[in-house]
Amino acid sequence: MVKYKTDELDRTFSALSDPTRRAILARLAEGEAQVTELARPFGMSLPAVSKHLKVLERANLILRHKEGRIHRFTVNPEPVNTAKTWIETYQRFWEQQLDSLGSYLEVTTPKEQTHVPRRKPRK
Repeated sequence: MVKYKTDELDRTFSALSDPTRRAILARLAEGEAQVTELARPFGMSLPAVSKHLKVLERANLILRHKEGRIHRFTVNPEPVNTAKTWIETYQRFWEQQLDSLGSYLEVTTPKEQTHVPRRKPRK
């Protein structure tokens, strides 16, 4: 199994857990932008957007480019690619487990299968 740096994955998933940060990443996927451009659709203060940008920077999901007093941001896809690979590894694992369970259930007779009573739906 591939080894992952846990703290890097933690920062990535933590940063991606917020809808505002995901929206900022979606906007940056279209091309670089300044803080004022990123803040416009959210109706929040520039300091609030800056806090979100700092979280994304700590997770290495975005990169800051300074040109004098202008700060431009671009997306860095590498942490998302690492998270995607991690998810795909576990997806393959669980698909194999479910395939094995399906095979087992196909070869067992009804007497061998344990009956699990259904719960009554809540009203």
